[in-house]
Amino acid sequence: MLRQAKEFKNLKLRARDGDIGKVREFYFGDKYWTVRYLVADTGGWLSGRRVLISPYALKPVIEADLVLPVNLTKKQIEESPSLASDEPVSRQYEIGYYGYYDWPVYWDGAFMWGVTPIMVRDGEASRKDASRREESWDPNLRSTGDVTGHHIQALDGEIGHVEDFIIDDETWAIRYLVVDTKNWWPGKHVLVSPQWIDRVSWDESK
Repeated sequence: MLRQAKEFKNLKLRARDGDIGKVREFYFGDKYWTVRYLVADTGGWLSGRRVLISPYALKPVIEADLVLPVNLTKKQIEESPSLASDEPVSRQYEIGYYGYYDWPVYWDGAFMWGVTPIMVRDGEASRKDASRREESWDPNLRSTGDVTGHHIQALDGEIGHVEDFIIDDETWAIRYLVVDTKNWWPGKHVLVSPQWIDRVSWDESK
């Protein structure tokens, strides 16, 4: 199902043994435009650190209860590799994180989810078809919170800025950027596919 990123903030995150907070934002990679982590707002439960949850741990939304189930226990989350709130998500951290949960890594392969084009929740999958592996790309992850507000430049001028993201909650791919065109086409929003993006200037927020 396609959902706006802002919609996820209305969902409660529920671990196997209780609620753990709400969705704050997402980190995504800009090669495949795919969500790599959900950032949880846990209130005072785990203060002083960012709680990252991979899509590997997420189950389908329970619509009636507005709950996003997390297939982990609170203890598993609490004992996962710690990432301070002011640190970037480094590849070294990700290696420790994925090793802790024994999930197949997404960066070691030729597809969106590593050696497979879809998520395979099986540690053995990361060791299959090794011949198709390629060099890892720039590991920098982008925050949906930070990218919101970036300007969209068409061939013949600016059309607006990023207001939201449309996320496929099965594959966790970002299907569209929602662009507010108020300075060009007042009162309108348009969808821009990541496939149309020629390049991104992170320094210029464009």
